[in-house]
Parts: sequence; structure tokens; C-alpha cells
Amino acid sequence: MRLSFFVAKRIAFNKGSSFSKFIINIAVIATAISVAVMILATSLVNGFKQVVQEKVFNFWGHIHITRYQPNAGPLTEELPFPNRKSLTDSLHQAPGIRSVSPYATKSALLKSDKETEGIIFKGVTKDYDWNQLKPFIKSGHLIDFNDSAYSSQILISEHMANELQLKLNDRPIIYFVQGGGLTPRARRLTVAGTYKTSIEEYDKTYVIGDLELIRKMNNWAPDEIGGYEIMLKDYTNMDTVAWYINDHLVPDELFPRTIRDIYPNIFDWLGLQDQNELITIIIMTIVAIINMITAILILILERTNMVGILKSLGMRNWNIQKIFVYQAAYIILLGLIIGDVFGLGIAILQQQTGFFKLPEDTYYMSAAAISIHWIDIVLINIGTFVICTVVLLIPSLIIKKITPVKAIQFK
Repeated sequence: MRLSFFVAKRIAFNKGSSFSKFIINIAVIATAISVAVMILATSLVNGFKQVVQEKVFNFWGHIHITRYQPNAGPLTEELPFPNRKSLTDSLHQAPGIRSVSPYATKSALLKSDKETEGIIFKGVTKDYDWNQLKPFIKSGHLIDFNDSAYSSQILISEHMANELQLKLNDRPIIYFVQGGGLTPRARRLTVAGTYKTSIEEYDKTYVIGDLELIRKMNNWAPDEIGGYEIMLKDYTNMDTVAWYINDHLVPDELFPRTIRDIYPNIFDWLGLQDQNELITIIIMTIVAIINMITAILILILERTNMVGILKSLGMRNWNIQKIFVYQAAYIILLGLIIGDVFGLGIAILQQQTGFFKLPEDTYYMSAAAISIHWIDIVLINIGTFVICTVVLLIPSLIIKKITPVKAIQFK
């Protein structure tokens, strides 16, 4: 073992100019590029998923509690139920829950002097968890609530403001759809601010206002709401917390749903990004393997004379194989180090500066997001090293077919 390692080290660290040295350098560069691409791929996918999920969660929370409605979709108006203090207190005390906010939605038309848009009016209270909306505010301010009547202020998206040619403090009319052939009920409200999530489903659809206005439009009782919007401390516990709420806290007529259940199309799309990440990693691993197999075959052929001499001196095939496996391990290890430096360097640079821009309307963000998961980086390094080293045992088997007499004559 020591002799095989010694010979491999002498070949690998040979400072003289030779074709094998050139092949080693090419193999190191190719391995480094493969590793850097894998690191960037996993960091980009993780960052993309994190940014989109945070936008979805910040706008709509993690869990909704509403009255059960078969086949209810994201735009379905909620059935009213009383806002029970005992229930909200229990929810606040439940493990993993950060905030509980009453809300309701209602279909409406938003009309300016020149244009009209169909919208969903999302009504909230002054106790709403406004911290989750603040990152989206682009101009103006949050809604000011009145203690005696409903607030006449609303938040609209930048998209709506551009489409309807509205500015801050403009007073468009909102026509609330009543259904059943009834005439829509109109209210003139004031644009207090604009928001932008870059998620088309939200920016084209939702206006945020006072829940009390929906109560008046629907003739609800003063304590009735459409549902509870729940924010969690850790979004990965959505399913567990929803199960706990359903089994221990809410009465039978109420039904908790995670935001993943309400907007499955967004989360299914995010799930596809994992497949893209996996495909990229597999392709880069295959490229690294093919590159290393080619390099090791060339190194064996170039060192055929050496193999013949070592065999004639009585060295076993396996020990000779280990010379080239050790040499390949050195190439892979050096490629991993260089690939880590470049991959992580570019990822951190993008994370700090956002130099690589994206069309926001398509990707929901203005710059490529980066999220470095160190466990993924470690797995990429270990996986690449182990897989490539093991696979390289196959081409090294060619050594068994080399005979000393022919090898020593080989030129």
C-alpha cells in the first residue's frame, strides 16, 4: 500500500513537463467546473424556492381556518362564523404558532376614471400581523384604522396602479359583487399605498382593506369573520400544526388548510425545481466520471512501460491498480477544492451583490436568489469523490491485461 501511494504521489506531483501532467491539469479543471456547477445549481434552486415561499407565506400566512366548503378554491369567498376569543386564545398558545389574524375576502370591481379591474378585496383588522406585509410595500403607508367605523383606505398592487392609472391618495370606486342578481354595492376608497410581490396571482388580484367594510357589505354581525390566517414559527411544520389544530382545537364546522393545499400549483411548480436540480447534479456527475475515466485510461497507456517493469519485479495487479486509483483520487480531491472555491465564491458574490439579474415578471424576483445549505455542499463533495473513485476501479482493470514482455517493449 505504501509503495503504491509513493509511486502515485511521485507521478502526480511530478513537476516536469509531460503529456500526463497536461492530462492531470485538464482532469482537475473539468472536475472543478462540474463541482462548481453543482454547488451553484443547488444554491440557486434553494434560494429561488426560499424567496417564492417567503412571498407566498408573508402574503397569505401558513394555515387558514375557515368553514368547510367542498371544492373551495383560492378565490372562493368564505362562509362567515363568529370570532371566538376562546379559540384565538387556544391558537395563540398552541406550539409553533406565531400569530393569528382574522380575515375575509369578497369579489369586487375596482374602477378608476378610465379603467375597471376585477379584484378580490381582502379584509383584515388593525391587529393583523403587518410585519409580514411591510417588505412588499413600495409606496405610501399601511392602512390607518378607525375605532368607530371602517377605514376607507386600501392597499393596491403596483400592477393595478399602473393598469388603472392610480396614484397615492386617489379615490377609486369599488363595486362589491352581491350575487343573486342583486345590484353591486359601491364605496369610494382612498389609495393609501402600493405593494408588489411579483407573484402574478396576487398582484393582479388582491386589494387589501378593512375587514369591517366586508362585514357591512355582507350584512354580517359585528363579530363575524371569514377565517383565521395563521403564521408559524417554522413553515416546515405546516402539516403537523394543521393536523393538531384540526384534531384538538377547532370545532367540527371549521377546517384548517395549509397554504400548500390552497395554492397547489405554486408549490407543484416549486417541486419541479428539485427535479431540475437533481438532473443538473446527475449530468455534472456523469461529466466528471467520463472525464476521469478518460484521464485514467490515458495515464495507464502512457505508463504502460512502468506497469510492465513493476509487474516484472513482482508487484501484484491490485497494487499497480491502486497507483492509478490514488492518482485519480488526488485529481478529484484537487478538483473538489478548486470547484468549492469558485462555486462558493460566485454564490456568495451573488448573494451579496445580486449582480446576476432576472426578469421579475417571470421569476418573481429581480435578481437570482442564493441560499447556501452547507449539508448539500458536503454531500456534493463526498458523493462526487466516492462515486468517481469507485467507478475508476473499472478502467484500472485494464492493467490485468498488460503483460510485462509486451509492456516493456511498448513505446
